[in-house]
Amino acid sequence: MTAPVFVVDSLEGAAPGDLLTLDGPEGRHAVSVRRLQTGEEIVLTDGLGRAAAGVVARTEGKDKLFVQTAELRAEDEPSPRITVVQALPKGDRGELAVETMTETGVDAIVPWAAARCITQWKGERGLKSLGKWRATAREAGKQSRRLRFPEVAELATTKQVAALLAAADFAGVLHEEGSLPLASAELPTTGSIVLVVGPEGGVSPQELEAFAAAGAQPYRLGASVLRTSTAGTAAVALLLGRSGRWG
Repeated sequence: MTAPVFVVDSLEGAAPGDLLTLDGPEGRHAVSVRRLQTGEEIVLTDGLGRAAAGVVARTEGKDKLFVQTAELRAEDEPSPRITVVQALPKGDRGELAVETMTETGVDAIVPWAAARCITQWKGERGLKSLGKWRATAREAGKQSRRLRFPEVAELATTKQVAALLAAADFAGVLHEEGSLPLASAELPTTGSIVLVVGPEGGVSPQELEAFAAAGAQPYRLGASVLRTSTAGTAAVALLLGRSGRWG
């Protein structure tokens, strides 16, 4: 059986042989839900590229256990770094998009309040929705055994997205009428890739114009038109394969 993964705040400075503590909600899940016992294998990660593999030394109460570290692993920053700007989908499709993009390997997700988005993040509802996206990325990162979880940024305006595109080494917008296939685009081997996924109603002409001025061209994925909640995942898989990160 594969050792279960749990998240800690930090593993900076940890060394083989250290006795590490897992507590709080993660500790409760390990002790009271998974019912891990002394001697069982376990992996701790901080989601920042570091992991500690070891065995449970002992448990304490209902929400604390101690891990005897056997091995530490570190993962370099990915290159090229892939960011998806995701327009806000309807309902829970936003969490679906975050979950599958995280499992696939995206490095950052930027929620975007596009002009044609039906869903609006405002006030407490916006904060709650952003929290759900971030929690989803964390849980999907654990499930897929990633050492480096994707960053989920604050909600961005079109102006902020344009600035992000202008700073990228490769910038693109998924669009069903794009004349260029993403599958044949010339990609950088280092630096950053930023790709925009529009809402169900599509990217508006004004947004396309702003993004074009920032250096982002429209690209198509294929003959079929994907929903906004699945297009980003398909594009990330394509980019990871073509950039050599899935080599």
